Amino acid sequence: MLIAWERNAQALESFAERRSQEPVGLSVITAAELLHGVYRADTPARRLRRSAFVEQVLASLPLFDFDLGVARIYAELWATLEQRGTRISAHDLIIGATALARGDSVVTSNHRDFSKIPGLSVEMLH
Repeated sequence: MLIAWERNAQALESFAERRSQEPVGLSVITAAELLHGVYRADTPARRLRRSAFVEQVLASLPLFDFDLGVARIYAELWATLEQRGTRISAHDLIIGATALARGDSVVTSNHRDFSKIPGLSVEMLH
């Protein structure tokens, strides 16, 4: 979702305006994924552009930590999904656990994986 916004900054501004009355933030793992994208840039110019965008996002939105409460939810979800034979990435599971711990939804274009997390409210980004 944020990668698409990097390519279209107006979409990010529009999203933020529509949610002005709601808490909007990022899991720290999302911050790590964004920073990973900076370091994977294939040219110095692209790295600079990505870095500027990511730093703007990180300065604009609060970060939600992976604390003990999130860890407990994460562990339970991990065990539950494992028992069902359902696999999603550890990163997506951390993001989902963070949202569940806070009582928040996840806004994503990855409905396939996040919809596998029991009890998680998932909103598709169009």
